[in-house]
Amino acid sequence: MDTLGKTITCRAAIAWERNSPLSIEEVQLEPPKAGEVRIKMTSSGICGSDNHILKGSLPGNFPLIPGHEGAGIVESIGEGVSSVKPGDKVLTLVVPQCRECNSCLAPKGNFCEKQDILPSSGLMLDGTSRFTCKGQEIYQAFRTSTFAEYTVVPEIAVAKIDDAAPMDKVCLLSCGMPTGYGAAIHSAKVRELPVCWCAP
Repeated sequence: MDTLGKTITCRAAIAWERNSPLSIEEVQLEPPKAGEVRIKMTSSGICGSDNHILKGSLPGNFPLIPGHEGAGIVESIGEGVSSVKPGDKVLTLVVPQCRECNSCLAPKGNFCEKQDILPSSGLMLDGTSRFTCKGQEIYQAFRTSTFAEYTVVPEIAVAKIDDAAPMDKVCLLSCGMPTGYGAAIHSAKVRELPVCWCAP
């Protein structure tokens, strides 16, 4: 079935309101607009940040489709997208990399100013969502919404991975692992200590 340029129907997990259980629903997903990518999701990680937004400790709009740690295959691309093509295997990025803002250009920064974490609007860069359900706009958690069979994300929020990557084994580790590792190695400068084989 040719889906290029068409709105598709797929399933997604929706939180209709704060502190509510997720509900599996049929949703409509628009095609990607300029600078966007539509992805067929193959896996999604679960992160504490999703729980924080669902419980209300991080501000967010509802109803929303959570999830930001995902892997999938590019189904279609919007006008002007050049870093990926249909069929490419990709990871979704909660912190995009526009490579233009002051943060992206700073030697030690990477918290792109086009991020949608603090605060999370749940909308794409043009101020709209690509998802609807039962005639209602559904917000996109962190502009990724990986708890869906398909999603649309900005091109700057995808990273192409090796064509040989086995998609049944690919997904991001919870962001706590790379964050913790980075803090220990780069900020705290933790180093391996020499082992002492001295007799007691």
